[in-house]
Order: sequence, then structure tokens, then C-alpha cells
Amino acid sequence: MHIGVFGLTNRLGRAGELSEDEHRDWRAGNDWFNAAYPNPSDTDPAVYDDRVHPLATAWFKESATHLLSRVPRYLEILEQHGVPCVRVESEDPGRVVYEDDVQVVVVPHDPSAATSHHPSQQST
Repeated sequence: MHIGVFGLTNRLGRAGELSEDEHRDWRAGNDWFNAAYPNPSDTDPAVYDDRVHPLATAWFKESATHLLSRVPRYLEILEQHGVPCVRVESEDPGRVVYEDDVQVVVVPHDPSAATSHHPSQQST
């Protein structure tokens, strides 16, 4: 299972492993992202349900530059804690089960491919 940048950072924050500055940035970042784009689960509560959409994964669209530009702080936090992560891009990441102006949620064509799995119990 591959977990996305938000899920990885959320794990650190919820485990109390962040410094005071990191925690402040993590919470402010999550609050900003939560206000900046729709939560797919609000539209479709089953979108991340593994029984309905196994391994459903959210991807920002390339055009969502205002969202992508705020990801580097999360990457810095992960690097500071030795948490490896890689950027994954794809023109066809999977079967689309949700889409809005800035993101898609897909079920990967190949479950063993390098994707960022976003389990339903994780949120930003």
C-alpha cells in the first residue's frame, strides 16, 4: 500500500512526532487545503470505501497549481523525519470514480503500480 503525502504527514502529526513549528504548519496547511477544494467523500461517502472502490486514490490535476504549490512544506516535514516519498505523475492513473475541477479519485488499473493509496480512515 502506498500512502500519499497528506496521509504520511497526518500520521506524524497524529502521533505527536512533529516539532511545534511543524505541527503549526501541518494544521494550518490541512485547514487551508480543507477550505480550498472539495472533499470527495462529501459528494460520495463511498468513494474511499475499499469494498466499493478498492485502493481508490486522489490525484491533483496538473492545472491545480494553487494546490500543488503548497505541497512542498509537507515534503519538507516528511524529509525532516526521514519519511521517503516520491512524486508520481500519470496521464492515466486509473478508472475515475470521482472528479471535480482540481482532482480525480481513481481506482488504479494496476494495484501494484506506484500510486498513493489514500485509505478511508485518513483525512487532511
